Amino acid sequence: MRIFLAALVFFSGAAAAQSSPADAVAAAKVWRAGHAHQIVAEFADLLRVPNVAADPAGLRANAERIASLMDLRGFDMRIVEIDGAPPLVIGERKSDKATRTIAIYAHYDGQPVTAADWTSPPFEPALYSRAKTDGGKPIPFPRAGEPVDGEARLYARSAGDDKAPIIALAAAIDALDVAGIAPTSNIRLIFDGEEEAGSPHLPAYLKKTGAFFSDVDLWLFSDGPTHQSGAAQIVFGVRGVAGMDITVYGPNRGLHSGHYGNWAPGPGWRLARLLATMKDDDGRVLVKDFYKSAAPITKADRAAIAAMPPIDAQLRETFGLAHTEMNNAPLAERLLLPALNLQGLESAEVGPGAANVIPTSATASLGLRFALGDDPKNMLDLVEAHIARQGYFITREEPDAATRAAHALIAKVTRDEGYPAVRSRLDDPAFTPLIEAARAAAGETLVLTPTLGGSLPLYMFRETSAAPIVILPIANYDNNQHAADENIRLGNLFYGVDVMAAALTMK
Repeated sequence: MRIFLAALVFFSGAAAAQSSPADAVAAAKVWRAGHAHQIVAEFADLLRVPNVAADPAGLRANAERIASLMDLRGFDMRIVEIDGAPPLVIGERKSDKATRTIAIYAHYDGQPVTAADWTSPPFEPALYSRAKTDGGKPIPFPRAGEPVDGEARLYARSAGDDKAPIIALAAAIDALDVAGIAPTSNIRLIFDGEEEAGSPHLPAYLKKTGAFFSDVDLWLFSDGPTHQSGAAQIVFGVRGVAGMDITVYGPNRGLHSGHYGNWAPGPGWRLARLLATMKDDDGRVLVKDFYKSAAPITKADRAAIAAMPPIDAQLRETFGLAHTEMNNAPLAERLLLPALNLQGLESAEVGPGAANVIPTSATASLGLRFALGDDPKNMLDLVEAHIARQGYFITREEPDAATRAAHALIAKVTRDEGYPAVRSRLDDPAFTPLIEAARAAAGETLVLTPTLGGSLPLYMFRETSAAPIVILPIANYDNNQHAADENIRLGNLFYGVDVMAAALTMK
């Protein structure tokens, strides 16, 4: 395999010619038809390498494996390191036919796993005939010459988020090289090893490697899912994100609910009343000025939303929801506004573990998602000010006896400042070649989406580079990212090969 790929890169370089994205997609399809088993096997090998933050050795092994994969495809690869951080993997491949330089971002780390929640081990890739939830059955990995069904699902941690683009890119390079098609861009690579932890060391890495990316003309992020309709999409931004934990207090020790109920205030009730002041029944956030700083939804945004396939009714049926917020407002529109989500509640035990006790405290974890224009610190300040207006004394530490004696209502607030939203203009002419190229792979069903529902560290790149930023997702929308039984639909992986080949040859 290694000898074959090295030879492929060596012998194809001299004869490579410039071709259209349609030619590149045709070459990718031919390559996939003959080498699907090889693509899937190489992907499974990468997925077998554990990639969670608690396993630094596993993260390093991933970095080395990925650097080796791309080195075989003619990239000059480097592993960059900072003390206390997973390695950053960067690389470059130049093209004699280049008219621009693009930088492609993906991340190789994954969310933590609780193996007991998985129906197959998270780091032992398993192939199923289709989604397990649709009755899929285990099937063997394909051998050379065997057809591969695009509905088959490959299950493993990071199958959908976010190792798939790395393998899709590698296969696209193979297809172009064997067909003698030269990329129209110089290609820079950046593979992040701590995106799932918020990429805390990425600013330092970008400062350290700034010269390497100083002449980039376009940032291409490959992360996230395709549209919920199943159509391919290009996404022009991400929401910002931050978090807050709120703990409110009752007695300083658990009290018998028979002896002290109706006398000692219960922290669970206090927390429930506090949370109820933050959002109305139709989903409108009631925190003062919460929507004030969000950038207005533009005509271009509304036009893009109107052109999207209708999905809301189907999603409500899929998720068992009779009604969604703001009188069934479109999901795509709601993603352009800031959101306040209740991510978790904790106070004593429930069910069989419940005891006749008034607990000492109750905690809520809030997740905030930001629109363009929202400053994370200011948004957290607004929520904190709202808590204070409800009569709470706010502290950063566990309250001592003096604090408890002085204040009837106490809230300990712990903040995760997060990062802001980033959005590019849908009508920026810098994106026209990419949109045209992606249509060669996706057809006219390509959806242009103003913003992704999730968050990515785009702001770090916006702060260090003037180049426009866009997202090219490939994973199926039902890939269970961050959850048990994460998966990739093989048809989506193969689409990733096609669209990467198209993007590398855009005019």
